[in-house]
Amino acid sequence: MATRVLVGTTNPSKMKLFRQYLQGYDVELLSLRDLEITAEPEETGITPVENACQKAMFYGRFFDKVICNDSGMYFVDLPMDDPRQPGLNIRSPQGVRLDDEEMICYYSELAHSLGGKALASYYNGMAVYNNGVLSSFEAIELEKKSAFYLVDTPVPERRPGWPLDSISVNRSTGHYFVDARYDNNADQLVMDEYRQRLIDFWVTSLGLTKTTL
Repeated sequence: MATRVLVGTTNPSKMKLFRQYLQGYDVELLSLRDLEITAEPEETGITPVENACQKAMFYGRFFDKVICNDSGMYFVDLPMDDPRQPGLNIRSPQGVRLDDEEMICYYSELAHSLGGKALASYYNGMAVYNNGVLSSFEAIELEKKSAFYLVDTPVPERRPGWPLDSISVNRSTGHYFVDARYDNNADQLVMDEYRQRLIDFWVTSLGLTKTTL
């Protein structure tokens, strides 16, 4: 029987990505919507990994095995205490939660004010709750290598749950993230290393096994 794991999200793009990463493993990933969980944790951490841990512990009240993550976005050329830094508040940069289109509008205007494009980087924290045991993962050194341009000109394509992909551009290739083409070897190597380290973390912390034919 497949290992059933709750992913603490309602984001369809995130569910799709995590399922792709764990192809070949005997695991069934369930979303909050799948289990009709509407309760939300209090997120008081000051880093993505702290918030991910808080969320994993919270959703561990509903399910034995849980994956949670949290992300922050930072502009490389702005001081960390600059009020324009999104940080952990990507969806609520001014204290008000934005929908996908509002996020595109807000951040494209911010990029325009910074000269039309601004170098940015995502920092991600990942946590696993497994029957009372909490484990965490982050790889900031790799994510710094994956810095990208946030630009002031959106493309029409949208990726539900990840609206900023419509104004995020690979700095090596010039492709928008929604284009989904990764034809720069250096960037691909960084992505591959990050993905493999994340998969190894999930496999170890959740005790996953390969699918048997």
